[in-house]
Amino acid sequence: MEWYNQCSLCPRKCGADRLTGSGACHTKLNISPEGELMIPVARAALHFWEEPCISGSAGSGAVFFSGCSLGCVFCQNGHISSGESGVYITASRLSDIFLELQAQGALNINLVTADHVIPIVADALKRVRGKSLTIPVLLNTSSYLTVHQLRLLEGLVDIFLPDLKYTSALIAKRFSHAPDYPEVAKAAIAEMYRQSGPCVFDADGHITRGTIVRHLVMPGCTADSKSVVRYLYETYGDNIYISIMNQYTPMDWVSDIPLLNRRVRHSEYESVIDYALSLGVTNGFRQEGAAASSSFVPPFDHTGVLPH
Repeated sequence: MEWYNQCSLCPRKCGADRLTGSGACHTKLNISPEGELMIPVARAALHFWEEPCISGSAGSGAVFFSGCSLGCVFCQNGHISSGESGVYITASRLSDIFLELQAQGALNINLVTADHVIPIVADALKRVRGKSLTIPVLLNTSSYLTVHQLRLLEGLVDIFLPDLKYTSALIAKRFSHAPDYPEVAKAAIAEMYRQSGPCVFDADGHITRGTIVRHLVMPGCTADSKSVVRYLYETYGDNIYISIMNQYTPMDWVSDIPLLNRRVRHSEYESVIDYALSLGVTNGFRQEGAAASSSFVPPFDHTGVLPH
């Protein structure tokens, strides 16, 4: 538990005592009566809004963890990224949740923003991975995490679903208070690819192993979006999939922030897609229609977190 007492787990290395305070990730840890560490989880349920190869028709078994090391000002999951919602559970309960989602028919276990609690998540996975848990495990992350964090998961995660939000340090500083984000995220994605290798799909088109990198096109930032796509394609070629998203949703708390208070224009999104095609990108996903909607944010009402 030493790293929790003066936390240096994530790139922010805030030094917080997370047993008494929350640190940069807004996540305080609790201890159960039996002496086990407890982490806050906001929701555990089938999720149908990921890329088709992840959700399929059965759904992805999404576990939403409270708190976040990155803390983007525009986050559509702000209620949980700020640590405002969540029920504290042990690694033992978390491993049970994985099995419950598998029993519900989930195609995979989808760990959503687990970066700041990776050691406890790794403990939970070790209890069931390759034993009673037989479906793939997926890490859904902002990519603001260290190679050390990722290596705690080696052999436990099959699929990586990282963001590459920006290549511009200035934009990363403005939107995420993290000017080091581009270099941190590039190193993290390289480690994810090392662990996963090229993408592998089953006979039904569901991904079973590999890395899909997401990029959310932001209003007024198409030049940086094109830089992101170019970096990914020049670095990994067709060995990864690139998911270019248009679902940026201006939440109430960004109404007074220039650029962030509007949706992405159709012309902006299409210019990024056209650029990707001009580079030769074929392994990827695009979003059709008006995806920007708060309906894509599930209710963080602790569904599936506590035992029945």
